[in-house]
Amino acid sequence: MGTASFPIDERQTMTAIAPTSYSILQKALHWTMALLIFFNLIFPDAMVDAVEAYERGEVPSPEALSSANIHAYAGIAVLCLGLIRLAVRLTRGAPAAPAEEPPVLQLASKIAHGTFYALFILLPLSGIAKYYFDVDIAGEVHGGPLKLLMWVLIVVHIAAALVHQFYWKSNLLQRMTKG
Repeated sequence: MGTASFPIDERQTMTAIAPTSYSILQKALHWTMALLIFFNLIFPDAMVDAVEAYERGEVPSPEALSSANIHAYAGIAVLCLGLIRLAVRLTRGAPAAPAEEPPVLQLASKIAHGTFYALFILLPLSGIAKYYFDVDIAGEVHGGPLKLLMWVLIVVHIAAALVHQFYWKSNLLQRMTKG
């Protein structure tokens, strides 16, 4: 017996496959990474002190070295979790943009999310290059434009989520917080 072949509307297939919410794994990765990234953005001083001590030919204090290592390990965790998160997103996908969102803002969202993923890789790698291999330009890029871009994206990301919640009254926040 042969099987019947039916034409498939590609748009129906895509909407049937596209998730309506993020998975528990995606939510856990998002919030864990958010905490690690905030920690490293808010508390970089020990890393700066340790690197400056090494550059002066001195050995950092045990406390400064421990704190610098925590910063490094948190960054390495962001790199590892970011790669896992990227793999999950590429295999599972993400919910479609809410209908209320104008096309130009949908494009901006895609660019912002792509930039986040790039920073999840570039920030830790540049930090590793400076801390472990003493590549000065990597340290300058890490603590300068990449760090600034991460802060800007975080502010825009939070602002966009608030616009969705209070202006468009979409369920966007629930997709990353509930379930």
